[in-house]
This record gives sequence, C-alpha cells and structure tokens, in this order.
Amino acid sequence: MGTGFAKRKKQAKMMQEQFKLMQEKMKDIEVTGQAANGLVSITMNGDGDVTKVRIKPECVDKEDVEGLEDLIRVAFHDAKEKVKKESSQGMPSLPEGMEGMPGFGF
Repeated sequence: MGTGFAKRKKQAKMMQEQFKLMQEKMKDIEVTGQAANGLVSITMNGDGDVTKVRIKPECVDKEDVEGLEDLIRVAFHDAKEKVKKESSQGMPSLPEGMEGMPGFGF
C-alpha cells in the first residue's frame, strides 16, 4: 500500500470528477432519432429522457396501428443510439488497471 495505491486513488478521484462533469454536459445534449424519412421523430436529451415526439399525420392509419408502433420504436432506437454515440465521444479513457472499478457508471 505504498505510493502506487495513493496514485491510483488520486487517479480514481480525478476520473470521478471528469465523469461528473461529462454527466452535466450530457444533460445539455439533444438528439433526434427518425424513422421513415422523418415521418416519426423522437427527440431525446443526453440523460435518455424523451423530450419530444413528432408523428406526421400522413403516417397515421387506424387500420395499421402496428406499423406506426414500429416507426415509433425505430425512431426511439435511433435516438438512443445517437445519445450513446455522443456520450462515448466525451468519455475520458481509464488509466490502465482501473477498468471496471465501481463508481464510474459501468
């Protein structure tokens, strides 16, 4: 438990601070997922909360509710993937040996 432990503890503290800052930045991110060339769109913030759903009238067919449900699912998945991509771009890399440590959100 010499200086190596103290160094890792300091690195862990710095990483926690970086992740906290990144989480704050993620709240400001807004992405829009789409299906069928924009017939259905879902806007989501960086926390994964849906902030807006748009459904163009021409895709509403009471005889094909399943089709609309599929478009909503596709748009949601698209938005979710965009949030995931945005969040991974801002992630700091972990120092060697610190992967999988508790408290880092993964």
